[in-house]
Amino acid sequence: MKPKLLLLLLLIPVFGSAQVIHEERSLYRNILVRDQGGVRCLLFSERRSSSRQTCMDLQNPDRLVFSYVRMMFAGLLLKPEPSRILVIGLGGGTMPRVFEALFPDAEQDLVEIDPAVVKVATRYFDFTPSANMRVHERDARVFVKRALLAGETWDLILLDAFTAEYIPEHLMTVEFFEELRGVLADDGVVVANTFATSRLYHHESATYRAGFPTVATLRLQDSHNRIFIGMERSWPDAETLKQRAAALAPRLAPYGVAIERYPGALRTEWDYDRDARILTDRYAPANLLQGRSVIGPLQNE
Repeated sequence: MKPKLLLLLLLIPVFGSAQVIHEERSLYRNILVRDQGGVRCLLFSERRSSSRQTCMDLQNPDRLVFSYVRMMFAGLLLKPEPSRILVIGLGGGTMPRVFEALFPDAEQDLVEIDPAVVKVATRYFDFTPSANMRVHERDARVFVKRALLAGETWDLILLDAFTAEYIPEHLMTVEFFEELRGVLADDGVVVANTFATSRLYHHESATYRAGFPTVATLRLQDSHNRIFIGMERSWPDAETLKQRAAALAPRLAPYGVAIERYPGALRTEWDYDRDARILTDRYAPANLLQGRSVIGPLQNE
C-alpha cells in the first residue's frame, strides 16, 4: 500500500469521530455544538479553529478544558471572596457554574447578547441558572450604561465576549473601559480575555493602560491567550499574591486551575509600543486589523 494512501486511511477515523449534535443560525451568528473525543464544544464557525467558545469534558464536566478560562481565575488573587460578579459573554456557562460552586452566596449577573447561546448553554452544557444568577439577554454596552444610571457596582467583572472572529469593537474601546470602571466597586477587579498574538496587541495594551489606573497581564507558555487585569487600587506585593494563591489552590484544584503558577507570571511592566494609538469609539478599527492579523491558527485555549 502506498504511504500516502495508508496515511489517509489512518486519518479517517480521527476526523470521522467528530459529530455535530446541534446547528442553527441565530440573529447574530452560526452556532454549532460538536462532540469529539469525549469533549463537547460550542463553535461560532466551522472554518475557524479560533471560533471554539466553550468546551466541556463529558466525563469530567468540572474540569476546565481551556487554559484561558483557568487563567481568568487569576482575578481571585486580587479579590479572593467576591460577592457580586458580572460576566460578559456567556458561552456555555462554564465560568458561572464554577463561581456558583466556589461562592454559592455571591450574586451573578450574566450578560449575553444572543438568546440562542443561552438556550444552547442550558440544553447542551449543563448550565442551569441558580437563584443567585440573573441572565440578561442584551448587548453588554447597553447593559453597562443602564447599570451606571442605576448606580450598580460589582467587585469582580469578567469580560469574555467573542464573535467567530474576535472581540466586538465596541467592547474594546477606552470609553467602554471607563464605563466599566463606573460599575466597578472601589476594591473591585476587571478580568478580560484577549489573544496573545495579533495586530491589535499594542493597541489593546495602550487602551487598557488608558482605561485603568492599575493594569497587569497574564500569559503562559501553554496558552495563546493574554489575560488583562484592571483595577483602581495599587498592585499588591508578591508575598501577598503568593499567600492568596496558596489559600485558593485547594478550592480551585478540582477544576484544573493551578493558581499557584499565576503570581510569578503576572506582569505589570509595559511591553508594548507606547506610541500605539488608543482604541476609541471613533477610532476602533479592530475588525479591519483582525482581518489581516496573525491569529488565524490560534484559538481560545
